[in-house]
Amino acid sequence: GLAWILCGYAEQIEFLDSLPAGEFDGFGGKAAVLARFLETARATADFYIENTPTDGVPYWDTGAPGLAGLGDYLDRPADPFNDREPVDSSAAAIAAQGLIRLGCHLKSKKREAQGARYLGAGLTVARTIFGEPYLSTSPRHQGLLLHSVYHRPNGWDHVPKGRKVPCGESSMWGDYHARELALLLKRMGERKPYYTFFGA
Repeated sequence: GLAWILCGYAEQIEFLDSLPAGEFDGFGGKAAVLARFLETARATADFYIENTPTDGVPYWDTGAPGLAGLGDYLDRPADPFNDREPVDSSAAAIAAQGLIRLGCHLKSKKREAQGARYLGAGLTVARTIFGEPYLSTSPRHQGLLLHSVYHRPNGWDHVPKGRKVPCGESSMWGDYHARELALLLKRMGERKPYYTFFGA
């Protein structure tokens, strides 16, 4: 939900900004459209940051009932091995892309402080999920990104023996978005053409 919106709006802002102004005739103009998309992206990013533990990895749902039993869970890193609610590393990988893209866009528009906030948040998430206990280091595990949630309400997530909530598993979309995030960061670090879905 929220992570997809954050990433999607950030990517759409990049795409819309690349189009000529004439493409926005009848829609209030390019500046108005971009302003609305940016307002939505920033509101979503702010909500994500404010409702996620300090390492940027969210629990599977901001309204999950077991979160009340975790105390001040937003003031410390997420705990994928807690006994109340699972974390969702796949959402973190998706949100990290959105945060980084939003930050880069704002910095390119000379809104340095705003851009730095989102870029920093996205890099914090990336640093977290590309290390243990989120990045799988076992040659026996077939996934890349551990502690992803598939469908908690339906009970489709694996709960390991001795645990009370799901943990330790990967998902196809989590692994995909982790790889896409890694490619985005790699290209940024190499100063290669910025990675977008619509071309260089």
